Amino acid sequence: MDYKALAQQTAQEILGYYQDTSGWKVVKNSLIYLWIFLFLFEKKITVSSKASKKFHGNLYRVEGMIPESTSKLSDFLFKPENRVTWDKALKMYNIVLKIDSDTFICHTITQSFAMGSISPRDFIDLVSLKHYEGNTDVISVTSVDFPAYPSSSSYIRGYNHACGYICLPVQENPAYSKLVMFVQTEMRGKLAPSIIEATMPSNLVSFMLNVKDGIKTQKIPSRHGYHHNGHSSFLKKK
Repeated sequence: MDYKALAQQTAQEILGYYQDTSGWKVVKNSLIYLWIFLFLFEKKITVSSKASKKFHGNLYRVEGMIPESTSKLSDFLFKPENRVTWDKALKMYNIVLKIDSDTFICHTITQSFAMGSISPRDFIDLVSLKHYEGNTDVISVTSVDFPAYPSSSSYIRGYNHACGYICLPVQENPAYSKLVMFVQTEMRGKLAPSIIEATMPSNLVSFMLNVKDGIKTQKIPSRHGYHHNGHSSFLKKK
């Protein structure tokens, strides 16, 4: 499989979701508080959804503000080190194949959630980081078949259709970033869709709060020394 080509395709899908402004329905709002230039601002985490075109389920869009620069935020989200220390939804996150400095395949195992009504799942995902003009970064995630890690009886193997994060600078304050996340996870198993629809929005808000809190305590290395293939042109519409 051409993993680099698949990663590029997935990143383009994520950018397409970002530019798609029609058909989204807000399913949850949550407030966070941020200090900007000694002023306390109230900001929303907004979760919206629409029917996925990939499977019989929803595509979720989550938007929020993170008190960190775009480059540090994208590095924080991309790097696997210490992921399970801040991402409370995961019990394991391991790289199983490093393709290059900006692309790898990982094996993840989730915690149970919804008070145990949704058991842990495992995933094999292709993860890639791409840089675009305007200091915009896209981290794409999509599940792949990887024979070295077949599904087992210990966990139900879930499937992530094109998912990812877009990190953009806040124009009025570059020390803050806008984070837009897209999730369309096929949990599989025998779950009723209503259970997923009832629990997913709250779990996505919790993830954004974990990012906000986790990035404060993690030492994030400078982007210098990372290998880059240049910056691609970002789609004009923002």
